[in-house]
Amino acid sequence: MSNPILVEVTRGSRVESCHRGSVAVVDGEGESVHALGDIAALVFPRSAIKVMQALPLIESGAADRFGFGDKELSLACASHSGEEGHVALAADLLRRAGLDERALECGCHWPSDSGVARVLARQGRSPGALHNNCSGKHSGFLCTAVAMGEPTAGYIGADHPVQVRAKAAIEDLTGTALGEEDSGTDGCSIPTYAAPLQSFAHGFAKLVSGQGVSAERARAGQRLIAACMAEPWYMAGTNRACVALIEAAPGRVFVKTGAEGVFCGAVPELGLGFALKIDDGAGRAAEIATAATLAHIFRDRDPDVAGAYDALARKTLKNWNGIVVGELRAAQ
Repeated sequence: MSNPILVEVTRGSRVESCHRGSVAVVDGEGESVHALGDIAALVFPRSAIKVMQALPLIESGAADRFGFGDKELSLACASHSGEEGHVALAADLLRRAGLDERALECGCHWPSDSGVARVLARQGRSPGALHNNCSGKHSGFLCTAVAMGEPTAGYIGADHPVQVRAKAAIEDLTGTALGEEDSGTDGCSIPTYAAPLQSFAHGFAKLVSGQGVSAERARAGQRLIAACMAEPWYMAGTNRACVALIEAAPGRVFVKTGAEGVFCGAVPELGLGFALKIDDGAGRAAEIATAATLAHIFRDRDPDVAGAYDALARKTLKNWNGIVVGELRAAQ
């Protein structure tokens, strides 16, 4: 099955290139509300399901033990830009558990925020593990391990209790048994598991609707999602698409990006979850497709909100002289 074209890239009056993909919007009962392409195909969700991976942070009591509020919980679900506020808060999470940056096993990379990276370079400094875009999630993993009295070394391993719990939560929400044949290693070195696209959408619908999931797990998921909606900057960063998409409908929409053209999210008031994948992995196309998906969801429910997402589903392209040369636009 060939997936449909979801996003077009124009130059002048012509389409220069395009991005194919698939979209699944599902309710709490698992019924498809909107679908494009092969939504049964297995995909690696990457960072788009950090909320699912963070559920044990709440369920174990670790979040309350260490006094985490919305900012801390949002960072625990983050793919942040490595800005000063992200780094400082991640360090604070670790400090509350009696740890420091040395406990992180996520590796390090230059901040995705180029301005922050340039400042570090001008200062003659190199990035550390706290600059890793997943340092908030990893700090949450470590806090959970400390709260549970577990060793912190090796927490990224598939057989460590931290990852066993995360995998069990994903299996519960997606209704999918995740075997070794479905596994891979994520950029931050933890296991990542492939499952049908529609199953990830259903998982988020379960959390926001409370259907097909325990009350405790629904409360934990709703608390994390509410934190991300309240403090989206800590989940992403300055000028990030996730922030713009959440702030287009404050308190009403949750979205989270993942590598290789994946987005997941939910509309809590409607009990809907969604997931999408761009075949070629283009993040720019995934952002446009996510806006278009949200516009579709709200089209007959709230025209003003739909209009806000329609605007985000088009992006003007300019050359280095600032001349408009084309646009990115939704094709579906």
